[in-house]
This record gives sequence, C-alpha cells and structure tokens, in this order.
Amino acid sequence: MARVSYRVRPETAVLTRGFDPELSVGSARPPVYRSSTFVFPSPEAAERAFAVALGKVRPESGYRPDLIYARLNHPNAEILEDQLVPLERGAKAAAVFNSGMAAIFTVLISFLERDGTMIYTQPLYGGTQHLIHQIIEPLGFRAIAVRAGDMTALTETIAHTDNLSLVLIETPSNPTLTMTDIGQAAAALRANSRRAMLAIDNTLLGPTFQHPLSHGADLVIYSATKFLGGFSDLLAGAVIAADPDLIQSLTGIRALLGNILQADECWILDSRLSTVALRMNRQSKNAQRIAEQLAKHPRVRRVLYPSLFEDHGQIRIRDAQTDYPGSLMSLDIEGGKTAAFEFLRRLRIAKNAVSMGGVETLACHPATTTHSELSAEEMAAAGITDSLVRISIGTEHWRDLLEEFTRALDGL
Repeated sequence: MARVSYRVRPETAVLTRGFDPELSVGSARPPVYRSSTFVFPSPEAAERAFAVALGKVRPESGYRPDLIYARLNHPNAEILEDQLVPLERGAKAAAVFNSGMAAIFTVLISFLERDGTMIYTQPLYGGTQHLIHQIIEPLGFRAIAVRAGDMTALTETIAHTDNLSLVLIETPSNPTLTMTDIGQAAAALRANSRRAMLAIDNTLLGPTFQHPLSHGADLVIYSATKFLGGFSDLLAGAVIAADPDLIQSLTGIRALLGNILQADECWILDSRLSTVALRMNRQSKNAQRIAEQLAKHPRVRRVLYPSLFEDHGQIRIRDAQTDYPGSLMSLDIEGGKTAAFEFLRRLRIAKNAVSMGGVETLACHPATTTHSELSAEEMAAAGITDSLVRISIGTEHWRDLLEEFTRALDGL
C-alpha cells in the first residue's frame, strides 16, 4: 500500500493510494510489471494464497495474499483498482476488466442465479442489449425490458417479478439521455422480501457527475474505455462497489474467464485517473454551451441534453442525482436519415466515429451503428430514430465546434 495512511481527499488519493515507491526502486509512479507468474516467499504463503483465491478461507481484514498468476491478479491491476476506489463516492473495492463488455458480462454471469430473472432499462448500449439476447437469454435466464425513466413501470416490475436476481440500469441512457431514478429503484428492491442486486452503468456521467452508490446501488459499472481512459486509445472496463465481498465474487469469476485487464493497459489507465475530473468538467461546459445554442437552430427539431429537459420527472431526477449535465448530446435533425448522414459528412473537427468520452469530439448515427443490433420494435421503444445523431463533445474550443455544427446544419 502507499505510505500515505491518513485520510485524504479523492484528488490526492488517486495519486498516492495503492503504490509504494520503495517497492519499485524509488520510482515516483508505478512501473509496468510484465510478469505472468509470481514467486512465493514460502510454501505456506503459496498454500494460503491459493486458499484465499479459491474461496476456501476468508482473508482477515487488511490481509493481501501473495500474487499467484496474472490471470488472477497482478501488481498493475491491484494499483489501478486501489486508485479507482476514491473516484467513486462510497466505494471500498474495484475490479478491472479488459473491456466494458467484459465487465458487464462478468456482472451478469456472477449474480444471475439459476432460473433467475433480470430487469434492464431500455435503451441500453446496443452491445449490452445484444449480449442479453444472444447469450444471457439462451443460457436460460429471463430478461425483462422497462423503458428508461418510467419509474412506475420499473417499481411495479420489480414488485411482481419472481426469482429476480439483478436490475441493470443505464442512466442516462445511450443515446436518448433519459434518466432513471437510482434511489427509487433501490427502494423498490429493498421493499421486496428477497433482495436482488442493483447495478448501474455509470459510463456517461461518472465518476465525476453521478454517484450511484450514494443512492443505494450495489455495483457501478464502467466502460473505462470512455471518460476514465479519455483518449480513445485503450479498451478497459471496471466495476466498483461499497461491499468488498461483491468484488471478490467478481474477481473469482474473472479468474475463470481470463478477462482481467493486462498490465500495460492498467498502467496507461492509471496514468489518466488524476485528470478525469478536469477533462469531464471541460467537456461538460463545452457541451452545455453548444447544446443550448443548437436547440435554437431551425434544422434541429430538438436537442436531447440534460440541461434542456422539459419533462418534470426528468428534471427532478437530474437535480436529485447528478451534479452537471455531461458531454453527450443527441440531435434530432429535420430531414431524417438523409439529413443526418449529410450532417455527419460535413464535419471536419468532429470525427464520424463511435465511442465517447475522449478528448476529441466524435459523432455517429446510432440507428445504423451503435444500436443497429436492436430490432425495429426495440428501436421504437427506445426512441431511437433515423434522424438522431449522437455527439460526444471533447475538449476543443467550444466556439470552433459550435461554428462547425452550425455550418453543417445550415448546409443541409
């Protein structure tokens, strides 16, 4: 562990926790530990490490077993996991994975019980919904979709679903930015006689602007590829929790699946954590200025963005559980798919690419890219139309982006 033992604030902890320079010949920052296997100090230590790893014994508080093999864990993963914890308010433990999808799959396969049912909000990221349809349901689990933001339907579905194991909420939803009340979902689950797990995909606003554990969530899931990584140059996923036992369950399954994040990517991602809040604040300020200006353009039917919510229920949720509106917006452009494609074709600063959260601005057409795996019925239920363009605002000067978007819209 790091030598700073007294309580510090998150901005400090993310640079000091989990790493001791004395263990790395004085290196000021963590090096890359490229090793697949690790030497035990004694046979007894090896026996103990395997007993803990296999769940045969429960580790004492503060005990960290010796490393065994990089598929199970390795120094860079341990350092990264320790330094992720202070970023998420209320967290005690974290686990890292080699993609956001790996993190989501490991959560589902770990906590869905035999013949169990999961509830999920719609829309989800298209890959997540495809995972549910192509793998989770064929394995025998039941999955029930509830429209994002419909708290009456979500509460009633939770109350009347047998063998409920897990509720997965993406809030705000991708790409419609619809918000779902985390606290109300947690209260509905607590009211049930048999408690199911509440997992929140917090990729779009966390960990800077939304803190699900504070509102009763059990697990917070990230595609760390996005804002945590921030430069569109690595794939990673993370799950964070207030209960270390939940993370231990996940890391046990992770060891079997072999989907731990590799040392080099852990090292890169760890180097980005101290700037997450700086980047996200700049991106959010840029996005809010741009969204509120584009909402006035005659070729834009509406801008989907949290500061422009008109529905009172959505405003209530936004004000109760988020700090700032974030950097993702969607434009509903007059003229359907043809106009949406032409808008994308005219962009030069912003790049026509999927993903989000990078320092560069990205734009895409969800109906034909990120959510193209959805059926027509699912697309309609999610509110994803051919006229919708999703934009992830970067750290460029906001006036340059606004001028580019305005010129692209003027030319339609």
